[in-house]
Amino acid sequence: MGIDIERRRLVLAGGLGVGALLLPGGKALAAELLGARGFTHSVASGEPGADSMLLWTRYVPAAGGDEVQLQAEVALDHGFSRVVAGGTVRTGAYRDWTAKLTVTGLAPGTTHWYRFIAPDGARSPVGRMRTLPDGPVARFGLAVFSCSNLPNGWFNAYAHAAQREDLDLWLHVGDYIYEYGIGSYREHDRIPGRILMPAHEREMVSLLDYRLRFACYRADPDLQKLHQDAAMVALWDDHEITNDSWEGGAQNHQPATEGDWNTRRAAAVQAYREWMPVSEEPWKAYRIGTLATLYRTESRLTGRTRPLYPELDQAHRAGNPGPALEAFRDGTWQDPSASMLGWEQEAWLADTMQREARVTAWQLVGMATIMGRTLMPEEMPGWLRPEASERTREAFRRNVYASRLGVPMWMDRWDGYPAARSRLLQAAQRADADLVMLSGDSHNAWAYSLVEDGRPAGVEFAGQAVTSRGMEGNLAADPRDVAQAFIKANPELAWADTSQRGYMMIEVRAAQVTGQWVFMQDIKRRTTALAGTHHMKVARGRRRFA
Repeated sequence: MGIDIERRRLVLAGGLGVGALLLPGGKALAAELLGARGFTHSVASGEPGADSMLLWTRYVPAAGGDEVQLQAEVALDHGFSRVVAGGTVRTGAYRDWTAKLTVTGLAPGTTHWYRFIAPDGARSPVGRMRTLPDGPVARFGLAVFSCSNLPNGWFNAYAHAAQREDLDLWLHVGDYIYEYGIGSYREHDRIPGRILMPAHEREMVSLLDYRLRFACYRADPDLQKLHQDAAMVALWDDHEITNDSWEGGAQNHQPATEGDWNTRRAAAVQAYREWMPVSEEPWKAYRIGTLATLYRTESRLTGRTRPLYPELDQAHRAGNPGPALEAFRDGTWQDPSASMLGWEQEAWLADTMQREARVTAWQLVGMATIMGRTLMPEEMPGWLRPEASERTREAFRRNVYASRLGVPMWMDRWDGYPAARSRLLQAAQRADADLVMLSGDSHNAWAYSLVEDGRPAGVEFAGQAVTSRGMEGNLAADPRDVAQAFIKANPELAWADTSQRGYMMIEVRAAQVTGQWVFMQDIKRRTTALAGTHHMKVARGRRRFA
């Protein structure tokens, strides 16, 4: 009986494809739509190629049953008078009624429209996607998103990006969903009308939990419109599973109460691959004509070794923490066996970059976490809000003390894997590559000129969150002062914003790459009004911001 109840709840979420679940009154309307069927969550596309594309939808048949076959059509016009490709795909309850199909034989650099047709003749909404170009390319526009925590605010960044006509592809670098239970959100952090499912206090741990959370997020109308308007290359970070995850566990996984780690990880990965327009390949390269190569990486579950937080904490707790932190800095922290990507992916990325740098002008690496080295400024503890907890104050004091000795703030990002970071940047230098890292995770906005062995190695555009709160939540200082303090304390850091939400727009041309941080005016109400933008450029061959 419990499984049937969960299945009914999952179908309920799936029936809210127009966003009703997420709007005021959504609870009452949800009850009316308990038995909703059909194309429940619009369409999506991904894994772009010059002549191929992966198409996605979800369809729950009205007649019930165990399986259904859908037909896909791809056309050169919105009215489908010029159908050029298609195929059939089966789906069923065993994969939560989601369906994915890769179509081939498409024209390069061309806008196509696609739809799915059910056995009863019902048609899905029409999606639009553009294949990757082949040969010389004058310009390519890429929007980068990260960290979209649904209860924290409206997905206005998605809505704004979907209105633009100067973008060719979406890149989501992780934290597309969050695993937290309702009990993890303070009342003032939750936006009225943003109803979260599953609605229990605990975190997601089961396959049904993860499926229902995806169904809830994908019911958002702005996210649906984003997927409907262009293809997305997506990679996961930690919150698609749970916080600070690595190959063998996670900071936010407690086996005693949440079960076996591998079981939870498998459930999260299965739901992600069911609900997202992604292939089963753990990492991949996408060639954008002769202009650029975009890399999708995996830095959480395949080969990441355990972060060094316990060892760093032990050093801080030593009777004389100074020498203990110096020993950590010069020993444990430098361990060459530590890896963010795992050895197989490290070798793949180095080899592929070596090959692609000969034929494409730019190497764009999508990465979940930030590579730029970041020390905490001395001023930070004094800028904490009066209501900050003693635990937060102690963490800030520790970070400042460690930073004085050259130990960075965040062991969970590339700062915690310095030998692996050096290997990646050295591989880019050996390949004579113009490297551009595109990352998220921190919830704030950063621009780094990356350095290895004293030489420029590339740049990093690190994007702010769509909705997730940044470090400004703990600070009473002017965000401009905070940003300047970070820039002063960190030689690689060229610019920062520590208080606003939104997304990045990356414009790639042969001579330069321009990054635009787009800041939304508000996330507590639905609006596409902007608070402003900021631009940074890197010229071909410079490998640093001017």
